[in-house]
Amino acid sequence: MSTAARIAEVRRDTKETQIRVRVNLDGTGEAKLSTGIGFFDHMLDQIARHGLIDLEIEARGDLHIDGHHTVEDVGITLGMAVAQAIGDKKGLTRYGHSYVPLDEALSRVVIDFSGRPGLEMDVKFTAGSVGAFDTQLTYEFFQGFVNHALVSLHVDNLKGHNAHHQCETMFKAFGRALRMAMTLDPRCAGVIPSTKGTL
Repeated sequence: MSTAARIAEVRRDTKETQIRVRVNLDGTGEAKLSTGIGFFDHMLDQIARHGLIDLEIEARGDLHIDGHHTVEDVGITLGMAVAQAIGDKKGLTRYGHSYVPLDEALSRVVIDFSGRPGLEMDVKFTAGSVGAFDTQLTYEFFQGFVNHALVSLHVDNLKGHNAHHQCETMFKAFGRALRMAMTLDPRCAGVIPSTKGTL
């Protein structure tokens, strides 16, 4: 198996946001997060912890307007960093899935490092916000990630009354599915996991 470090750092600056993301896909789940949106930091921490990804994110955005640009652009930049760190995908498990409960809430996430961006998300939030986080922005985060990591992603909240719990199960399940998909398979060392020979 490859022993090359799967680490990447990406900076993305626009007139709306300035984002820096650093990932180590073979980390221990350590996170240093500063987006200016407390609940969003909490959700990003779930991705790091449950994905066993070392994750650093510094984001400065136009929060005086709202959190939209910041959340979406963090998703974009994280997707870019993951794609860069993944590399040529040789030996990659490719697919990952996870069900995660939290009290009454249950979510399922399925991911494919297909090289084709696609998001299917079925979530009916029971509240419009959690703290300063607009729950609608969950979709914008995942859409930004999908478009730049070039993955197919299905996110389904199957049950839940509490919007905090709904969000947390989705982000935890995303971290777990990501971890599974990014794992290197020793039986497929040096092989692209596709009959096409490319992803």
